[in-house]
Amino acid sequence: MTLENKEGRQDDAFEACNAEATAHKASEQLNVFDKGRMEGPDADSTTHGTVRAVCVSKRKGTRKTVVDGPVTIEAHHGVAEDAHAGDWHRQVSLLAWESIEKARARGLDVKEGDFAENITTEDINLMALPLGTQLKIGDDVLLELSQQGKVCHKKCAIFYLAGDCIFPREGIFFVALTGGKVKAGDSIDVVKLGDGTCEYTPQEALDELANTPR
Repeated sequence: MTLENKEGRQDDAFEACNAEATAHKASEQLNVFDKGRMEGPDADSTTHGTVRAVCVSKRKGTRKTVVDGPVTIEAHHGVAEDAHAGDWHRQVSLLAWESIEKARARGLDVKEGDFAENITTEDINLMALPLGTQLKIGDDVLLELSQQGKVCHKKCAIFYLAGDCIFPREGIFFVALTGGKVKAGDSIDVVKLGDGTCEYTPQEALDELANTPR
């Protein structure tokens, strides 16, 4: 066998190995969605949930009001007429109803919107989702996870009204990739698991989260 033929066979074997690994990875990810569960440290996290409430506010640092009917999410902007919408990486905020229930169990008199979330979710473990994860909500809206938790530089009205604020620890932020209507009862589906990065998130925001107790 010539050296040229030997190298050719090695290249073919290498390419075949890469193709097999890629197919295996894709199959594993497909199996995750087929089972409706995320694999990893939190195996009980589902990839499906429901919108419990949609909420808006005219000012930052205050409770949001639950909206009867749908709200409009604008692509690369956020919830229309909401104070937190804009050209940044925290356009739409989500908080799990299960987190609010934990606060209620500690004696806090709180409900949907009281921690200033735009969307209150049910039956999906938001805390288990990595950065870059994409959620489809309802028929049209596609969100990408851009930040987990936040740093509060001062205690806002929410803290004093509720007695605590769980959002710095359990609130999740997204950018709106596509717009549309969202209302209570809409489905939430993980359509892409992130790799822990999001191109819309500035490095200084990640550094601040890493270096500040919440």
